[in-house]
This record gives sequence, structure tokens and C-alpha cells, in this order.
Amino acid sequence: MFVAPDYENKEQCRPLFCRMREIFDDMREKDWKTASIDYLSMGMSQDFEIAIEEGSNLVRDGTSIFGPRQY
Repeated sequence: MFVAPDYENKEQCRPLFCRMREIFDDMREKDWKTASIDYLSMGMSQDFEIAIEEGSNLVRDGTSIFGPRQY
């Protein structure tokens, strides 16, 4: 799971998501005996569109569904 910094300009997250996809792809190519590398979890409510464009197949978007947290 990767959570990008909360940049004001969300496009600044793109290179980070791209690099995570590269790492994910590298890990999937290895011959793991006890692990299955199936999910690339990255992106949250503020940047999930970019994360999906860069290969995320699992996102966390609670704020966009439930609204901001009340502290």
C-alpha cells in the first residue's frame, strides 16, 4: 500500500505512482514461494484517478464516500 504526499497539485503524485507500479511489476516477476503479489494499493480520495491511471487496482476513497473526518 502506497499513500502519496498530499500535494496541492495532484499531478505531482504521478511520478511516485509510476515508480510504485514499476516496483510492483518487478515483484510480480520474482518466483515467490509463499506470497502472491496481486494487488497494487495506492491512491486515496484526493488522488485516486491518477493512481488508477498509473495501475492501481485497489484504492482507499473513504473521504469521497463518507466525507471528511470529524475530530
